[in-house]
Amino acid sequence: MRTSARPFAALVAALTLTAGLFAAGAPASARDHGATEAAQASDVSLAADTYDWKNVRIDGGGFVPGIVFNRTEKNLAYARTDIGGAYRWDQAGKQWKPLLDWVDWDHWGWTGVVSLASDSVDPDNVYAAVGTYTNDWDPTNGAVLRSSDRGASWKASTLPFKLGGNMPGRGMGERLAVDPNKNSVLYLGAPSGNGLWRSTDSGATWSEVTAFPNPGNYSQDPTDTSGYGNDNQGIVWVTFDERSGSRGSTTQDIYVGVADKENTVYRSTDGGTTWSRIAGQPTGYLAHKGVLDSENGYLYLTLSDTGGPYDGGKGRIWRYATATGEWQDVSPVAEADTYYGFSGLTVDRQHPGTVMATAYSSWWPDTQIFRSTDSGATWTQAWDYTSYPNRSNRFTQDVSSVPWLTWGANPSPPETTPKLGWMTEALEIDPFDSDRMMYGTGATIYGTENLTNWDSGSQFGITPMVKGLEETAVNDLASPPSGAPLLSALGDIGGFRHTDLDAVPDMMFTSPNLTSTTSLDFAESSPNTVVRVGSADAAPHIGFSTDNGSNWFQGSEPSGVTGGGTVAAAADASGFVWSPEGTGVYHTTGYGSSWSASTGLPQGATVESDRKNPKKFYGYKAGTFYVSTDGGATFTAKASSGLPTEGNVRFKAVPGTEGDIWLAGGATTGAYGLWHSTDSGATFTELSGVDQADAVGFGKAAAGASYQTLFVSAKIGGVRGIFRSTDAGATWTRINDDAHQWGWTGAAITGDPRVFGRVYVSTNGRGIMYGDSSDGDGGTDPGTDPGTDPGTDPGTDPGTDPGTDPGDAACSVTYKVTNQWSGGFQADVTLTNTGDTELNGWKLGWAFPDGQKVGQMWNATPTQDGAKVTAANVSWNGRVAPGASAGFGFTGTLTGGNTAPDAFTLGDEVCATG
Repeated sequence: MRTSARPFAALVAALTLTAGLFAAGAPASARDHGATEAAQASDVSLAADTYDWKNVRIDGGGFVPGIVFNRTEKNLAYARTDIGGAYRWDQAGKQWKPLLDWVDWDHWGWTGVVSLASDSVDPDNVYAAVGTYTNDWDPTNGAVLRSSDRGASWKASTLPFKLGGNMPGRGMGERLAVDPNKNSVLYLGAPSGNGLWRSTDSGATWSEVTAFPNPGNYSQDPTDTSGYGNDNQGIVWVTFDERSGSRGSTTQDIYVGVADKENTVYRSTDGGTTWSRIAGQPTGYLAHKGVLDSENGYLYLTLSDTGGPYDGGKGRIWRYATATGEWQDVSPVAEADTYYGFSGLTVDRQHPGTVMATAYSSWWPDTQIFRSTDSGATWTQAWDYTSYPNRSNRFTQDVSSVPWLTWGANPSPPETTPKLGWMTEALEIDPFDSDRMMYGTGATIYGTENLTNWDSGSQFGITPMVKGLEETAVNDLASPPSGAPLLSALGDIGGFRHTDLDAVPDMMFTSPNLTSTTSLDFAESSPNTVVRVGSADAAPHIGFSTDNGSNWFQGSEPSGVTGGGTVAAAADASGFVWSPEGTGVYHTTGYGSSWSASTGLPQGATVESDRKNPKKFYGYKAGTFYVSTDGGATFTAKASSGLPTEGNVRFKAVPGTEGDIWLAGGATTGAYGLWHSTDSGATFTELSGVDQADAVGFGKAAAGASYQTLFVSAKIGGVRGIFRSTDAGATWTRINDDAHQWGWTGAAITGDPRVFGRVYVSTNGRGIMYGDSSDGDGGTDPGTDPGTDPGTDPGTDPGTDPGTDPGDAACSVTYKVTNQWSGGFQADVTLTNTGDTELNGWKLGWAFPDGQKVGQMWNATPTQDGAKVTAANVSWNGRVAPGASAGFGFTGTLTGGNTAPDAFTLGDEVCATG
């Protein structure tokens, strides 16, 4: 059992991203002083609909390399992921809340979080060091994001180098740290030989600590020329000794870990002015973590012979006495008995002599967790052998809330299912509760709330503590007209049949177990027939189902197949066409019992089926569209003029209409947009006004409409987003907003054929998002899609401007405080046009009863004079049809109460409230 390679799914997504996706300037919700305003739509008929966005629940699905508890406020904790953003723990709901969904397409790399820091002086402050790759796969530099409201809103300081949230060594850390005495001072350890960096103004500006002597020299694979394996992993953690400072003054003693096997720990005793290698330190290893027990004066190091998170053959744990300078090897096992490195490391702040560590790279038979209650003098471990292969566990493990964590496996002892974990580099005991511990794995966060049972000899219970954290990379999506509403193709964990979008599926696809599913399809007129292909350690790379994906059987495969590629099912389930990696295109009239080579279609082409004619299949590669009319046996080149010759291209055929095809893709260096064909690809017409498009899908038609609803991940009228059209692309509605962007969404999109307005959106690390419209049937003006949804998150796609008099009470307003903390709050506002005429521009006014102040606002432009506030539409959302709504949100500050405004005005009229 394995979580598959987190780099590989993410690398594929990164490598396939077209060049030139990145524009200057930060997104509105991350913009620092002086940043350029985002482009706004001006030359295309656009409207905005209020959508409610949620994750299709999977719970986890990727590597969690870091968990950070605040040291001065109970229940305040954060988690970071390698490609899926950062999260804050919600104690009331026992779940995680995403914090970086606002990251836009142009800055997709900022969804990779290499480090987090929570301010112990002012717990409202949190910092994130972001950037996914240090090579040219990620065209943007890294940044340090800073928030003064626990991640509700952010400002960004772009760095002069890249950061690697999904690079080798990403489980080491934390590289970002706040001085616990003078919280305006922060340090950041940089990769790629860029050294140690410091901020003295709470993360707004950064400069290199030129006195720091060693930028590191270790790389995972010096022979790799891609810039991935051969990158210098650099400065990997920073730890302060809070005893060496006082509140308001700089901490004097600072420890820094370096990716250098001979010189892995440095110290400053003068507040970072000078630095020196600590004498007597262990050599031959990298210090993955450095955690200080300030009460007893011990610095603990977990060491591995490699940087992780997958590798590691030997490891040690050392302890440094800060008062005497004495080093001691306190490893729980002899070096000769290790086949793994140590990484996860934590100290019980309530009982500082208690320390725990993980054997992060013990893949088989299981990870190991070690615990000492005497500062490392003696240790016990989470499981022991009784008589091999039998083992005795100090824990019980219940994964009923996330049952797929068993992987459907039935391993032989000493391996068990579910596993205790793997890639266990994050390990933290709650500083306020000795019984609560959380640790990250390659697929989830596990935790316990009765940890001290370990010491009494009874078992402690481990359960997933991952609800709300969705980290899958999505490769393909399908929504059949019957059966399960959604089938997914995912990186690392294969994919699922989703029978309930708000419940965790019982099991991923099995028989075969594909580490990553690259493509799936169902037969349009026989949707119980499903096919999927993907990555696997060995054949087969293909599976079939005849019961809508509930059960699967393995197919044979042609020789030379090395990966999934793309696959298509005939409309009536009579055959399949497969374009795998490693060999040419093949077709079959059975369920993969035998395959015949297709002719006329080049190797590596993307394949799809016509959704009505079972003999018709389509292919595309390098600017040429191909058609087969004999079940995929032979293909003929058709249209090529004007179609994109580079970049990613995805196309789909419309259900129920033969030869109706939509094609999206391209690159900024050439053709890039959305094309439509109604003659099976003989000719294509490019849609004007669509600047760029990357994925296209179809959903249920609006009431009274004759054409299926279109959904695209695209740039239209200068605005990047998720768009909907109910009139075959004549007009478009942006249905996401600036608070819901999720980085890169170009892999797949599909509507639901049974629910008007519902759309499923792929992300590269934030799982599957699904959106529902407030417009029940879409029966109004197809460009506007009205309705109210007062429960949506801040920034729900907005609305209008009061350039027209709405008449007597022709508006209603819902005002909702969605979050509140000491000195601040967050609120959502929904304005609904209850009149008979369209609003063409709006300004909504109100007065705060308790002197509240608006801070950052999204999807509207604020002005404030004393207690009076006006929120005006932005340029792309000024039109609101009768019955439609405009939503916006903001963060604010408060010094006393937080009473809601009692009246809202639109022009000269007072709106109804509710």
